[in-house]
Amino acid sequence: MSDLTPLRDLLDHHVVGHDEVKTALLLALVTREHIYVEGPPGTAKTRLAEVAAKGSELDFFFYQLHRDTRLAELVGDIVLERRKVKTEAADSADNGEAERIHQRIEPGGLLTAEIAVLDDISRAPGEALNVLLRILNERRFGAEPIPLMAAIATGNPMDDEYYNEPLDPANLDRFALQLRVSGLIQSGAEDARTLIDRFAAGSVVEQPDPEAVTDRATLDALNQRMYEVEVGPVVRAALLDILRTLVLEFDCNETNSLLTDRTFLVKAIKILRGAALLAGRTAVDLPDLAALSWMTTFRVPPEAHEALPRIIGRVNRQVRAV
Repeated sequence: MSDLTPLRDLLDHHVVGHDEVKTALLLALVTREHIYVEGPPGTAKTRLAEVAAKGSELDFFFYQLHRDTRLAELVGDIVLERRKVKTEAADSADNGEAERIHQRIEPGGLLTAEIAVLDDISRAPGEALNVLLRILNERRFGAEPIPLMAAIATGNPMDDEYYNEPLDPANLDRFALQLRVSGLIQSGAEDARTLIDRFAAGSVVEQPDPEAVTDRATLDALNQRMYEVEVGPVVRAALLDILRTLVLEFDCNETNSLLTDRTFLVKAIKILRGAALLAGRTAVDLPDLAALSWMTTFRVPPEAHEALPRIIGRVNRQVRAV
């Protein structure tokens, strides 16, 4: 991970714990895929996204979505202007011209950003959310391409206490990487102790803006190198075995899962290549298959997702034994 070690160090400096989310954020930047992180308030979701974005020295857009979010708040200003148009009837008074009011978008926000942090995305109203997700999927607005490399979206759990409407699974599918995060109290006593010690020692007085430790040229070079990472026949066979296990043993089908060809036969290869690259390898190895756990979080039933590490381990052992 030498090229992105400074960015990982920056994440570790600003946020204690949450190692999986940190690695997944770096993976999103390398593969140029979008990432969705869900967890309760106060679990550093937004902070992690901000540090990753600002530490990359990229054009950055942050927006906290809410029930009244309007499209213009995401894509720029709506400009009204008068334009002269030809009319069918010409007379000496108007010379065959008339004025009409036209509306256009002055691009801004998501349309000009290289990294976007979309906080509380599940709170967005349907009209704005639909357009937002289409932009993320197509990486263009109308006919115009946009410079967006990756979007980092966050959301609270889909429980009644958070007053969230659950995102449609097909909408969540726009985010190749999907993770749940919990608090340090629930997930790691050692990390919780480290955070207490930092504040007790007075070493954390305020949260300064993270400095830029990498840049677009570095990320562009990593993205190009990603496509040179070899995905050998052993790994390809293991990937298919894992997918078959999800279908046959956990009955993952069109009614309860999103095991789509686009995601698991195409994007999964990008994710595996990116995982190998971050590990400093030029070829995907069986341990890189662990990254599939960051793709199934909301795409398969909970029991199937929880069993995935065991499935991956079993398939790896079987493949190595052949």
